[in-house]
This record gives sequence, C-alpha cells and structure tokens, in this order.
Amino acid sequence: MAEVILKSITKSFDGHRALDDVSMIVPDGSFVVLLGPTGAGKTTTLRMVSGLDKPDNGEVMIGGRSMRGLTPAQRNVAMVFQQYSLYPHLSVRQNLEFPLKSPLLKTPQNAIDAKVNTIAEILQISHKLDNKATALSGGEMQRVSIGRALVRNPQIYLMDEPLSSLDAKLRADLRIELKNIQAKSGATLLYVTHDQVEAMTMATHVGVLHEGKLVQFASPREIYEQPVSIYAATRLGQPRINVVPAELFPGAPAKAKSIGLRPEHIAQGDGQDATVTRVEHLGDQTRLHLTFKKHNLITVTDAHTELTSGETIKIQPNKPLYFDAAGMRLV
Repeated sequence: MAEVILKSITKSFDGHRALDDVSMIVPDGSFVVLLGPTGAGKTTTLRMVSGLDKPDNGEVMIGGRSMRGLTPAQRNVAMVFQQYSLYPHLSVRQNLEFPLKSPLLKTPQNAIDAKVNTIAEILQISHKLDNKATALSGGEMQRVSIGRALVRNPQIYLMDEPLSSLDAKLRADLRIELKNIQAKSGATLLYVTHDQVEAMTMATHVGVLHEGKLVQFASPREIYEQPVSIYAATRLGQPRINVVPAELFPGAPAKAKSIGLRPEHIAQGDGQDATVTRVEHLGDQTRLHLTFKKHNLITVTDAHTELTSGETIKIQPNKPLYFDAAGMRLV
C-alpha cells in the first residue's frame, strides 16, 4: 500500500471547473471517504488518481512517485465503479480470478483459488461462484465487482459508491466487512459516497467537497464536532444540524449570524417555549420535531418519552456552533 498525494489538482470539462486547486494527502493505510452531493467533484478526484483522466494542472503522487504520464495499469490501482463492470460471458469465479491471472502477477493457481474462496465467503457469494455473471441480481453483480478489486494487492483501492445498489441489510453488513478488511490488511482506500452513515462508520479521514473545492479534510468526529462552515456541518449528522438565526437565543457572539444546533445540543427542561409538532419513535431513541419562534427544530429525547404532538417544552442551546454571514464557523 502507499501514501497518495494530490497537489493543486485542477480539472475542467467544457468550461466547467470540476476540481478547483484540490490538495490532499491520503495517508498510507488510511480509509479516506470523499463526501459531497452530485457534482461536488468526488468521482473526478478518483479518476485523477486512477489515471482515467488527466488533470489540467497539478500532480498526483502515489508512494512518493509522480504519476504523470503513467497509464492506469502502470499505476497499480484497483477501482470499483458505481456501475458494476463484469465480463458477462464468464462465471463469477472467472470474473474474480481475472485480475490474478495477469501475466504481470504470475499468481499460482492454488493461491488464486484460496483468495477467490476467501473473498467470495466474505461477500456472501460462495454459492454463486459457478453462475454466469448475467444470471446474478444487481446486488450480486456489485458484490462480484467489489470482490474483483479485493482479490488484488494494489497500491490503493478506489471505490465509487460501491454499496449504493445493495439492500439496506447487505449494505450494513458490507460496511463492516469492508472496514474489517481494510483494517486487517492495512490497505489504503479512497472511497466516494454521498451517504454520511458510510462516512461516519468507515472513514479514518473524510474529505468534504463542494463545487470542486476541498472544504475540510479531517476525521469524521472532528468534522462533526468542529466543522469549518455550515456546509461542512450539514454533510455529517443524522438528523441534520439545525441552523437558525443567532438572535433567537441569547449569548451569541457579535459577528454571529447563524447558530448551529446538533440534536444533542438542544437541552430540554429550561429556557424558552417550543411546541412539539411530531414525535418519531425509533426504538433506541425518539426524535422530537419542534416549532420554535416559527422555525423548525429536530432534537432527540428519551426513547420512552410520553410527549405528544401539541405539547409545550422548554429548550435552550448546549454547546452550540456559531457561524458568520458567509457561513464560516466562528471559533
């Protein structure tokens, strides 16, 4: 595995700036998640690292070596696309074996068999090894696509929303397995998603992208607790952070225009009146939807609360985040 460095990467398509001076270090052995909405530049960043696209300016380095002029094959990276790309005329086993049968690797057949069987068991497709790829469901095809990358030992794994087509249970299972595989192998992994749960549960580092710019690069906990802006704050956290005018509560700094309140930042029992508009019982917790001075807020409360819609409770901020007129955090 290897450290990956992006130095001032810029890329435009038909006059649109897809990446704007992006610099980032993906540490050796890290699980880095790129997070942002469609069009933020996540997939373009992967394509810069893989060599599928070339930057207009800037440089990509893998393992201390410049990738300028090197093809994807020469970079020794493994990529999983959002749309599974399998060989339809081959069986699942043959698809998984394919990367290991490269003349460059010269992998013995017994080693190939052992690796394929291990990965197939992890991905829950052992019973499908002799099926043709065309006989699989969409979720099974994506698991094979992931497996074809995992059987290799590249410098870095690149994954573009690989779990998006799977059902909820399998997606949750594979999140755990992918993280376990990465942690045990020490693999360097650059992973694209818009799913904040994947970012929070798997990443050692998160890169928040917005309109081609890298807004913040830090651990998931740091971005959750110490976001640099409202935009970064809204990328992580479920339910989303509440953002309301700062003057709704006393004690705001002079330059504060907005106050950010995570659900756990809204203390109940003292303060000002808020009306309960909806109660969501989710088993391990209950979410309260509130109306406060014509603004909607969401907070959490005891799982067994007896509060109902229409009741009034008192609330006040607890360790809120403050933002200026441009949406930047005031420290």
